Parts: sequence; C-alpha cells; structure tokens
Amino acid sequence: MAIEISQVLGWIATTLFSVAMIPQIVKTLKRKNTSGVSIWLFIIFFIANIIALVYALLIIQTPLIIKYILGLVESSFYLVVFAIYYKKKY
Repeated sequence: MAIEISQVLGWIATTLFSVAMIPQIVKTLKRKNTSGVSIWLFIIFFIANIIALVYALLIIQTPLIIKYILGLVESSFYLVVFAIYYKKKY
C-alpha cells in the first residue's frame, strides 16, 4: 500500500512542479513584457533541472525524469521568450 501512495504522490508532485511556471509564461506572452520577472529565476531553474535530471536518470525514477525534462522545456521556452521581449524593450 505504501508503494502505491508514494507513486501517486510522486505523480501529483510531478504534475504540480511541471505546471508551476506556466502561469508566468502565459502572463508574459499576453503582456509581451518581461518587466518584473527575474531572468535569474529561469537560469537557476534551468541549471537545477539539468543536475536533477542526471540524478533522476542515475536512480531511474520515471516521475522525476519526466518532471525534470518538462522543467527543462519550460525554462528553455521562457528563456527564449525573455530574450525576444527583452530585445524589443531595448
């Protein structure tokens, strides 16, 4: 029973972590403005996801692997969006 609960909790956490940055991405795309958003948040998030993905691959944890891949996709996407709108600003 504990294994089933841990798997459910792992997938719930994976889902929540994976969608956590989406509201900021959507807000930035709608406003077409990156003011008030720290680029360092996404740079650190990107680096942390790379390190954590290596860890998840080493311990072979599917929910973590998926979470960190999605985190890399989200942070990469936002860094590109940030670069586009930041360039337009200056």
